[in-house]
Amino acid sequence: MLFDKVKAFSVQLDGATAGVEPVFSGGQAVAGRVLLELASTTRVGALRLRARGRAHVHWTESRSAGSSTAYTQSYSERVEVVSHRATLLAPDTGETTTLPPGRHEFLFSFQLPPTLVTSFEGKHGSVRYCIKATLHRPWVPARRARKVFTVIEPVDINTPALLAPQAGAREKVARSWYCNRGLVSLSAKIDRKGYTPGEVIPVFAEIDNGSTRPVLPRAAVVQTQTFMARGARKQKRAVVASLAGEPVGPGQRALWQGRALRIPPVGPSILHCRVLHVDYALKVCVDIPGTSKLLLELPLVIGTIPLHPFGSRSSSVGSHASFLLDWRLGALPERPEAPPEYSEVVADTEEAALGQSPFPLPQDPDMSLEGPFFAYIQEFRYRPPPLYSEEDPNPPSGIMRPRCMTC
Repeated sequence: MLFDKVKAFSVQLDGATAGVEPVFSGGQAVAGRVLLELASTTRVGALRLRARGRAHVHWTESRSAGSSTAYTQSYSERVEVVSHRATLLAPDTGETTTLPPGRHEFLFSFQLPPTLVTSFEGKHGSVRYCIKATLHRPWVPARRARKVFTVIEPVDINTPALLAPQAGAREKVARSWYCNRGLVSLSAKIDRKGYTPGEVIPVFAEIDNGSTRPVLPRAAVVQTQTFMARGARKQKRAVVASLAGEPVGPGQRALWQGRALRIPPVGPSILHCRVLHVDYALKVCVDIPGTSKLLLELPLVIGTIPLHPFGSRSSSVGSHASFLLDWRLGALPERPEAPPEYSEVVADTEEAALGQSPFPLPQDPDMSLEGPFFAYIQEFRYRPPPLYSEEDPNPPSGIMRPRCMTC
């Protein structure tokens, strides 16, 4: 058996502290070192480095071509988002370089592209980033070391599009045995489209039960993973948070005045990848006995940069006051509530998973994320808010006319 002169061979990234690996985003520099420890003098042909980021999807579907013929259709697609090669050690003359015994370090650094896709692991696809070092020696198999790193692409919810209120209204005729049992209507509204993990979504809803049976309103945050390959799509949905209201009796009306629905630790939305998307939505539904449920869906974007303290006021104080008055909530609060700490989120999420829920949270490993995601968000939490004027550029009019439920 040949004696391997390489005692240790690994890749390390700069910025790692106390076992926590750094998190990167588009446009940043990735720097580190390849560590090589030799037991004795060794001839080395070359030391090469490759960094790669790849989005990959794959799934299969069973097809039938008749009563006795069946086959499996495979769908696969990949996109390279990072590709970098470098030679860290090469002989000046000849075919090899002789290295003395001991510890050797080879530094490397490269720039990430300005726009990337957030690291992701799903049932039918993934987005992964890694650095691989390969040590070539004569008459000996190549030695390889691999290091995975995390990318979180910033999603700032402090934009007018993500601060705009979302609202909708639906209605359905309750039927039983072809008999009309009355009309059930649902209106729902949330104060903005963008949220970050740990925040609470105040759900405003009005349920009008004109049927002859009691109905049950519910709400849930649903994650949808969409995988795309060769013109086909594969989707996977999971409920990540839910709440249930009280039954609404026949001929009665119920009003949710900001029912709290907390967002658990989940990955951010992925909206700009060619082979996979991760979308979120708030689904408010009413269970009607004997009839398919009444469902209303409001789009959500889960970001990484939380709402700035005191709000960015992009939607203006006047529009927020109008939002509250539309739902008969009275005076405007003095200042918005800051997003909770993530330690509270994790505790609350674990307690909620143990309780009785009309939307059972699936025990799905695809729904979990590791620490680097939350460390990245925490970096933005204590940054000072941008400058703004205390004077509202769009003050509300003196007389506020009534508005419809969907405005």
